[in-house]
Amino acid sequence: MEEVRVFPLTCAVQNYAWGKNGLDSEVAKLVIGGDPLAVVEDGKPYAELWMGAHPKGDAQIKDNRIAQTTLGQWIAHFPACLGSKVKDTFQGQLPFLFKVLSVKTALSIQAHPNRELAARLHAQFPEHYPDNNHKPEMAIALTRFQGLCGFRPVEEILGFLKCVPEFRALVGNEAAEELRCSIGDAARTSQALKKCFTRMMNCEKKVFVDQLNMLVKRVTEEGAAGKDTSSSNGDLLLRLHSQYPGDIGCFSIYFLNHVVLDPGQAMFLGANEPHAYLYGDCIECMACSDNTVRAGLTPKYIDVNTLCEMLNYSPSSASSKIFPCVQDASDPCVSLYDPPVPDFTVMRIQVPPSVKQYTVAPVDSASILLVIEGDATATSVAALSDVTLRRGTVLFISANESVSLHITSPSGMNMFRACCLL
Repeated sequence: MEEVRVFPLTCAVQNYAWGKNGLDSEVAKLVIGGDPLAVVEDGKPYAELWMGAHPKGDAQIKDNRIAQTTLGQWIAHFPACLGSKVKDTFQGQLPFLFKVLSVKTALSIQAHPNRELAARLHAQFPEHYPDNNHKPEMAIALTRFQGLCGFRPVEEILGFLKCVPEFRALVGNEAAEELRCSIGDAARTSQALKKCFTRMMNCEKKVFVDQLNMLVKRVTEEGAAGKDTSSSNGDLLLRLHSQYPGDIGCFSIYFLNHVVLDPGQAMFLGANEPHAYLYGDCIECMACSDNTVRAGLTPKYIDVNTLCEMLNYSPSSASSKIFPCVQDASDPCVSLYDPPVPDFTVMRIQVPPSVKQYTVAPVDSASILLVIEGDATATSVAALSDVTLRRGTVLFISANESVSLHITSPSGMNMFRACCLL
């Protein structure tokens, strides 16, 4: 294989049941944009676009002058394309998986283990935890995006324990009172919150199903009578119950923050952070792992005890879960989402309509570029030929390579780029 350092990719689509159907899905729209000959089926879910070298969805190199091969095979042949620091730090592997998600129904209540726990879980239960890596991840909204993230402030949880007797029945008066008395003492609050959450998650199935049915009936009747059901988080409860009837995860909305991101806003999900995606389209970037500990809103394997033991029980506000992006000091078109992990950084590149020539700057890392909006011709000394960029184009850029864009669309360009800035 001849070493070419910049080339387009054809990326794997995952048709998980929770994804948006047909062209309602941003994933499907991007697939069609990148390949007008692609076929999108109306009733089929298009949940995730995987842009990377993960073995469950390794991208294909899309250049007819390169022998057909995957990105993972290419990196194995030419590990220098990663950049020397990345190659050495991550043992010759691309350390991140870049994705687009289109969420129609809620994903599971889950958290991701740190490296130590991931290694232990993989050794004990490899069928459920398929690798030994941690899985920090970041979601950046493309459309208005809803999720659950982190434990609510204690005052909010206590408010629900007071106003939602069905919730209090699962937690129990003793644990609820411990939580109330812990206010002002962070260590006691964390312990009390763990006790409350664990009591609920381990509740006998018949008990929580009965309480959930009572709660749904009450909220439905109150809504029909024109009453405000916000004190019971009624709208979200009924939505989740319609998707996962009889699931203990429906009660998690009283513990976890309901976070709503506007386009361009992000949330970072570090190790042990409880979360669930609820609805919308987002860019996601994560460490290259498939380790998830689940405990509700899912038909998949549930590991309640591991989840309850591992979680970060530090309460905080929904607004604190919005991860800030910062302006790149060297390029006014670039906003950086740089989380506190070494595995990945995401750049949002917004080129205004007035700019017709733009250079994607070199970085000391392999990167993957996704075009969300706009058209351009891309030129690089490291490419075999010029590449036409349009909505849905995915480009692999080797370390320390630049790409010159001649922008042809009147509205400028909107792109996201994942890399590893060590």
